[in-house]
Amino acid sequence: MPQGTRIDHSVILDLVPPGTKVLDLGCGDGSLLAKLVGQKDVTGRGIEISEEGVRSCIAKGLTVLQGDIDEGLRDYPDRSFDYVILNQTIQAVKKPDVVLSEILRVGEKGVVGIPNFAFWRMRLYLVFNGRMPKTDFLPFEWYDTPNIHFCSILDFEEYCAKKSVSVEKRIYLSTDRGGRVLKGVRPNLFAESAVFLLSRRAPEAR
Repeated sequence: MPQGTRIDHSVILDLVPPGTKVLDLGCGDGSLLAKLVGQKDVTGRGIEISEEGVRSCIAKGLTVLQGDIDEGLRDYPDRSFDYVILNQTIQAVKKPDVVLSEILRVGEKGVVGIPNFAFWRMRLYLVFNGRMPKTDFLPFEWYDTPNIHFCSILDFEEYCAKKSVSVEKRIYLSTDRGGRVLKGVRPNLFAESAVFLLSRRAPEAR
Protein backbone atom coordinates (compact mmCIF):
# COMPACT_ATOMS: atom_id res chain seq x y z
CA MET A 1 0.00 0.00 0.00
CA PRO A 2 1.20 3.51 -0.69
CA GLN A 3 2.51 5.70 2.07
CA GLY A 4 1.57 9.32 2.66
CA THR A 5 -1.92 10.60 3.28
CA ARG A 6 -4.43 8.06 4.55
CA ILE A 7 -7.77 9.70 3.84
CA ASP A 8 -8.83 6.26 2.61
CA HIS A 9 -8.23 4.82 6.08
CA SER A 10 -10.49 7.46 7.64
CA VAL A 11 -13.26 6.64 5.16
CA ILE A 12 -12.99 2.90 5.83
CA LEU A 13 -13.04 3.48 9.60
CA ASP A 14 -16.32 5.34 9.12
CA LEU A 15 -17.80 2.50 7.04
CA VAL A 16 -17.02 -0.35 9.44
CA PRO A 17 -19.25 -0.50 12.55
CA PRO A 18 -17.69 -1.11 15.99
CA GLY A 19 -17.42 -4.66 17.26
CA THR A 20 -17.73 -6.36 13.87
CA LYS A 21 -15.66 -9.23 12.51
CA VAL A 22 -13.24 -8.03 9.83
CA LEU A 23 -10.83 -9.65 7.37
CA ASP A 24 -8.26 -7.35 5.73
CA LEU A 25 -6.83 -8.79 2.50
CA GLY A 26 -3.41 -7.63 1.39
CA CYS A 27 -3.10 -5.84 4.70
CA GLY A 28 0.51 -4.72 4.15
CA ASP A 29 2.16 -3.51 7.34
CA GLY A 30 -1.15 -3.69 9.21
CA SER A 31 -1.64 0.06 9.61
CA LEU A 32 -5.33 -0.01 8.62
CA LEU A 33 -6.08 -3.20 10.53
CA ALA A 34 -4.42 -1.79 13.66
CA LYS A 35 -6.66 1.30 13.45
CA LEU A 36 -9.76 -0.86 13.07
CA VAL A 37 -8.82 -2.99 16.06
CA GLY A 38 -7.77 -0.04 18.21
CA GLN A 39 -10.44 2.49 17.29
CA LYS A 40 -13.45 0.36 16.32
CA ASP A 41 -12.85 -2.64 18.58
CA VAL A 42 -13.30 -5.06 15.69
CA THR A 43 -12.25 -8.70 15.76
CA GLY A 44 -9.64 -8.33 13.05
CA ARG A 45 -7.75 -10.81 10.91
CA GLY A 46 -5.43 -10.18 7.99
CA ILE A 47 -3.82 -11.94 5.04
CA GLU A 48 -0.57 -10.63 3.57
CA ILE A 49 1.75 -12.21 1.02
CA SER A 50 5.02 -10.50 1.98
CA GLU A 51 7.13 -11.73 4.89
CA GLU A 52 8.06 -8.16 5.74
CA GLY A 53 4.41 -7.16 5.97
CA VAL A 54 3.53 -10.15 8.14
CA ARG A 55 6.39 -9.34 10.51
CA SER A 56 5.22 -5.73 10.77
CA CYS A 57 1.68 -6.90 11.56
CA ILE A 58 2.84 -9.34 14.22
CA ALA A 59 4.95 -6.57 15.79
CA LYS A 60 1.71 -4.56 16.10
CA GLY A 61 0.03 -7.47 17.88
CA LEU A 62 -2.24 -8.32 14.94
CA THR A 63 -3.45 -11.74 13.86
CA VAL A 64 -2.23 -12.11 10.28
CA LEU A 65 -1.57 -15.11 8.05
CA GLN A 66 0.90 -15.18 5.19
CA GLY A 67 -0.95 -16.18 2.05
CA ASP A 68 -1.73 -15.44 -1.58
CA ILE A 69 -5.28 -14.13 -1.97
CA ASP A 70 -5.15 -14.96 -5.70
CA GLU A 71 -5.51 -18.59 -4.61
CA GLY A 72 -8.86 -17.84 -3.01
CA LEU A 73 -10.06 -18.01 0.57
CA ARG A 74 -10.92 -21.69 0.72
CA ASP A 75 -10.06 -21.92 4.41
CA TYR A 76 -12.94 -19.58 5.27
CA PRO A 77 -16.59 -20.67 5.11
CA ASP A 78 -19.35 -18.56 3.59
CA ARG A 79 -20.31 -15.43 5.55
CA SER A 80 -17.60 -15.95 8.16
CA PHE A 81 -16.88 -12.19 8.41
CA ASP A 82 -19.07 -9.12 8.62
CA TYR A 83 -16.68 -7.07 6.46
CA VAL A 84 -13.89 -8.08 4.12
CA ILE A 85 -11.55 -5.26 3.10
CA LEU A 86 -9.38 -4.97 0.00
CA ASN A 87 -7.78 -1.54 0.02
CA GLN A 88 -5.42 -0.26 -2.68
CA THR A 89 -4.58 -3.86 -3.61
CA ILE A 90 -6.93 -4.92 -6.40
CA GLN A 91 -4.60 -3.54 -9.09
CA ALA A 92 -1.77 -5.76 -7.82
CA VAL A 93 -3.55 -9.14 -7.73
CA LYS A 94 -3.38 -11.55 -10.64
CA LYS A 95 -7.03 -12.62 -10.50
CA PRO A 96 -9.17 -9.65 -9.37
CA ASP A 97 -12.38 -11.38 -10.43
CA VAL A 98 -11.62 -14.37 -8.18
CA VAL A 99 -10.63 -12.14 -5.28
CA LEU A 100 -13.75 -9.97 -5.53
CA SER A 101 -15.97 -13.04 -5.76
CA GLU A 102 -14.35 -14.51 -2.65
CA ILE A 103 -14.76 -11.23 -0.76
CA LEU A 104 -18.52 -11.41 -1.20
CA ARG A 105 -18.60 -15.12 -0.39
CA VAL A 106 -16.82 -14.98 2.97
CA GLY A 107 -18.07 -11.51 3.95
CA GLU A 108 -21.53 -10.07 4.45
CA LYS A 109 -20.15 -6.89 2.91
CA GLY A 110 -16.98 -5.91 1.08
CA VAL A 111 -15.03 -2.68 1.31
CA VAL A 112 -12.86 -2.13 -1.77
CA GLY A 113 -10.55 0.84 -2.23
CA ILE A 114 -9.14 1.37 -5.72
CA PRO A 115 -6.73 3.84 -7.33
CA ASN A 116 -8.28 5.60 -10.31
CA PHE A 117 -6.03 5.17 -13.33
CA ALA A 118 -8.23 7.65 -15.24
CA PHE A 119 -7.44 10.51 -12.83
CA TRP A 120 -6.93 13.74 -14.79
CA ARG A 121 -3.38 14.32 -13.62
CA MET A 122 -2.37 10.85 -14.79
CA ARG A 123 -3.94 11.51 -18.18
CA LEU A 124 -2.15 14.83 -18.60
CA TYR A 125 1.17 13.52 -17.34
CA LEU A 126 1.13 10.76 -19.93
CA VAL A 127 0.03 13.10 -22.73
CA PHE A 128 2.57 15.86 -22.08
CA ASN A 129 5.52 13.88 -20.71
CA GLY A 130 5.15 10.61 -22.59
CA ARG A 131 6.07 8.69 -19.44
CA MET A 132 4.13 6.47 -17.03
CA PRO A 133 2.59 8.77 -14.42
CA LYS A 134 2.95 8.61 -10.64
CA THR A 135 0.67 9.90 -7.88
CA ASP A 136 0.52 9.73 -4.09
CA PHE A 137 -1.55 6.57 -4.37
CA LEU A 138 0.62 5.17 -7.19
CA PRO A 139 4.18 6.23 -6.41
CA PHE A 140 6.01 3.44 -8.24
CA GLU A 141 8.36 3.51 -11.20
CA TRP A 142 7.21 1.47 -14.20
CA TYR A 143 9.97 -1.11 -13.64
CA ASP A 144 9.23 -1.88 -9.99
CA THR A 145 5.48 -1.38 -9.77
CA PRO A 146 3.36 -4.19 -8.30
CA ASN A 147 0.38 -2.99 -10.35
CA ILE A 148 -0.65 -5.29 -13.18
CA HIS A 149 -4.35 -4.42 -13.69
CA PHE A 150 -5.17 -0.83 -14.56
CA CYS A 151 -8.72 0.05 -13.55
CA SER A 152 -10.70 3.28 -13.52
CA ILE A 153 -13.73 4.15 -11.40
CA LEU A 154 -15.93 3.68 -14.46
CA ASP A 155 -14.40 0.26 -15.13
CA PHE A 156 -15.11 -0.84 -11.57
CA GLU A 157 -18.70 0.42 -11.64
CA GLU A 158 -19.32 -1.48 -14.87
CA TYR A 159 -17.77 -4.62 -13.39
CA CYS A 160 -20.14 -4.46 -10.41
CA ALA A 161 -23.17 -4.05 -12.67
CA LYS A 162 -22.07 -6.96 -14.86
CA LYS A 163 -21.40 -9.28 -11.89
CA SER A 164 -24.59 -8.42 -9.98
CA VAL A 165 -22.67 -6.72 -7.17
CA SER A 166 -24.62 -4.08 -5.28
CA VAL A 167 -22.75 -0.82 -4.59
CA GLU A 168 -24.22 0.43 -1.32
CA LYS A 169 -21.88 3.40 -0.99
CA ARG A 170 -19.21 5.02 -3.11
CA ILE A 171 -16.79 7.63 -1.76
CA TYR A 172 -14.47 9.52 -4.09
CA LEU A 173 -11.15 10.81 -2.76
CA SER A 174 -8.38 13.27 -3.52
CA THR A 175 -5.05 13.76 -1.77
CA ASP A 176 -5.21 17.53 -2.37
CA ARG A 177 -5.31 19.71 0.75
CA GLY A 178 -4.06 16.85 2.90
CA GLY A 179 -6.76 14.46 1.68
CA ARG A 180 -10.45 15.09 1.18
CA VAL A 181 -13.72 13.53 0.05
CA LEU A 182 -14.89 14.84 -3.32
CA LYS A 183 -18.49 15.97 -3.68
CA GLY A 184 -18.38 17.19 -7.26
CA VAL A 185 -19.25 15.66 -10.60
CA ARG A 186 -17.30 13.39 -12.95
CA PRO A 187 -15.42 11.30 -10.36
CA ASN A 188 -13.81 9.18 -13.08
CA LEU A 189 -11.89 12.29 -14.09
CA PHE A 190 -11.38 14.17 -10.82
CA ALA A 191 -11.06 11.47 -8.12
CA GLU A 192 -7.62 10.08 -7.41
CA SER A 193 -9.09 7.01 -5.72
CA ALA A 194 -12.42 5.63 -4.50
CA VAL A 195 -13.79 3.41 -1.76
CA PHE A 196 -16.81 1.18 -2.43
CA LEU A 197 -19.08 -0.59 0.04
CA LEU A 198 -20.31 -3.72 -1.69
CA SER A 199 -22.76 -6.55 -1.12
CA ARG A 200 -24.04 -9.43 -3.18
CA ARG A 201 -27.24 -8.51 -5.00
CA ALA A 202 -30.18 -10.69 -3.99
CA PRO A 203 -31.53 -12.89 -6.81
CA GLU A 204 -34.62 -11.50 -8.48
CA ALA A 205 -37.88 -13.21 -7.59
CA ARG A 206 -39.42 -15.33 -10.32
